[in-house]
Amino acid sequence: MQPAEQKPFSPSNGAAGADIVDVTLQGFRAEVMEESLRRLVLIDFWAPWCGPCKQLTPILEKVVASLRGRVRLAKMDIDKYPQIAEKLGIQSVPAVVAFQGGQMVDGFMGALPEGEIRAFIDRWLGPAGPDVEALFDEAQTLLEAGDPDSAEAAFAQILGVEPEHAGALAGIVRVRVAQGALAEARELLDAIPVRHANAPAVAAARAALALQEQAGAVGDLAYLLARVENVPTDHQARYDLAVALNAAGRRDAAAQELLNIIKRERSWNDDSARKLLVQFFDSWGPVDATTRTARRQLSSLLFS
Repeated sequence: MQPAEQKPFSPSNGAAGADIVDVTLQGFRAEVMEESLRRLVLIDFWAPWCGPCKQLTPILEKVVASLRGRVRLAKMDIDKYPQIAEKLGIQSVPAVVAFQGGQMVDGFMGALPEGEIRAFIDRWLGPAGPDVEALFDEAQTLLEAGDPDSAEAAFAQILGVEPEHAGALAGIVRVRVAQGALAEARELLDAIPVRHANAPAVAAARAALALQEQAGAVGDLAYLLARVENVPTDHQARYDLAVALNAAGRRDAAAQELLNIIKRERSWNDDSARKLLVQFFDSWGPVDATTRTARRQLSSLLFS
């Protein structure tokens, strides 16, 4: 085998504890043979100069990580430890060999796509159950699209697999907020384990609930619109209007009302407009389009 390129490469990035390990010749029996008596073990034979290895290994790591302990990925550098590859008849890389019950049961050569890798694993492991992260993304999308009932079903499915999934727990809180059940949302939020208190999804749920609770005290949206139109310098009315607009799902308009206050009187009411806008950002999330746009506008105002 001739080197294809000389750039250093190690597929150890993204390792997930005991589920993804680098194996030496000395550790092969314990890390692979004995471990395969408890669960399926995949051996990823790779080399630092192997281009296709750079494509395959991250996919293997992603798939194994998604299976949450049901499979181990054992990575072996054939340049350092050629003996095992030779015994198994491995003549080129990348190559993947499956061990189960202490013996080799299957394998494949080359960089396969993710779907084929999952199918390969399923032949020996059985269906891996729902892809939690994909299901979470779907639930988030449903919630943002105004379908809290379907989002709740997806979050509940996640909790059936991972009862303490912070994002799903926070998602149920946001579902209750969207449904107007604020008291129940508060109870659910308070019941989330303390160790998840600073998780981004929990922080976003907390902000969303606080904003919705605040919206109930600011008055009718049409009334606030009329007040601001009649008295453009009434910052309190504009502030309350922003709260009401956000509660109605009109994020862009809500952000613009607060930016209007900041532009007119930056320090009004102890910087209240900026603080509320930051609370909006927390609730909407960092990748939301309105968050990104309004952050840029806010920076322009503050540092101009």
